[in-house]
Amino acid sequence: MKAELINMLCQKSFKFSQKPIYKLVSGRMSQFYVNCKPVTLCARGMFLAGHLIFDSIKDDNVAAVGGLTFGADPLAVATAFTSELKNRPINAFSIRKTRKDHGMIRWIEGDIQPGERVAIIDDVATTGGSTIKAIERARAEGLEVAKAVIFVDRQEGGLQNIKQHVSNVSSIITRDELVERYQILKVQ
Repeated sequence: MKAELINMLCQKSFKFSQKPIYKLVSGRMSQFYVNCKPVTLCARGMFLAGHLIFDSIKDDNVAAVGGLTFGADPLAVATAFTSELKNRPINAFSIRKTRKDHGMIRWIEGDIQPGERVAIIDDVATTGGSTIKAIERARAEGLEVAKAVIFVDRQEGGLQNIKQHVSNVSSIITRDELVERYQILKVQ
């Protein structure tokens, strides 16, 4: 599953240049760019990602999985769907970028209650900033953050930064794995 997912990411989501031509959220320029949405929003990509993320959290006794909208949303839904197929239900939730200012004024949408253990997910981590923001907002809503899972780790310090906020952090795919496969596919 992981090898197929890496191939899909290389074909649909990963860009590489010898020179830093890609502007990141931080404003910094990079040789690498990863836009996971073409993969995480396609049926096969969702299937693969959902299974791999489920496998990474299934033993952490979490009630739900989610993260900052929009990058985490398809991953959370895919993981929740997979968990039901495996008879080990884990709900999905989404953390807003701005707090809802009417009705129930909340950061989080989903079937989740204060005190429940959750896993925070993100599609890509560079510095870990958006994942850390999601962790902080989940805790502000009374959730116990047990784990963080990064779909693609750009290997630029993000996981280490996230570990300052939650000790159990892992990634599904690394930049090195993408670069290695990208170079093989480029040659073929």
